[in-house]
Amino acid sequence: MNQPSLKAVAISLDSLKSFTSSALEEYEACTPEDPPGCFAVLVGSVEGDVAIVADLEFATNARAVEQVALEEFSTTVAPCFGAAYKNPRRGFWCSSRDLLRIHRRADELDLEILGSIHLHPDWHRIGPLAERGLCISEIPTPMDEYMFRNTGYAVNMICYMESTGGTVSTAIAAWTPPSDTNSPCNHLPVRFLVS
Repeated sequence: MNQPSLKAVAISLDSLKSFTSSALEEYEACTPEDPPGCFAVLVGSVEGDVAIVADLEFATNARAVEQVALEEFSTTVAPCFGAAYKNPRRGFWCSSRDLLRIHRRADELDLEILGSIHLHPDWHRIGPLAERGLCISEIPTPMDEYMFRNTGYAVNMICYMESTGGTVSTAIAAWTPPSDTNSPCNHLPVRFLVS
């Protein structure tokens, strides 16, 4: 996909609620050994300099079953980003079958795949003690930057969830991929479609 020069991303509150509801289920069911995983592909169009997310499509995590994903995590991801990524529940690899299904549906609707959204839990609070050094938020981790750069998606959203005082809150942020290995991701303001 050619990278448009985006200034913002707009997403409907219904789409966002659908994602955060699924993410909350994953978050509440996770354990330190079994991190939560929630991922969806953003489908929509670019109008001027704004990516308009018309819908999101949930996808299956094939990270632990597709050979190419197993090799990538074993030979590149874990050595670069830490032993935590040896856990097959850490990280996400979109099922190639799901990605093909989503591409076909987007084509039918005359839309395109804009990017993805995934969950970041407050793993620095609820994860295993050995993994609490990296403070997780809606800001991309080095691993996120690597994945965003390699997928090339124009829009990369992160939904951060944390529990404080018995209440779960969320923050949403969007990013463009880094232009090279030495550059950070660029923040994209998120707008909410209300009609």
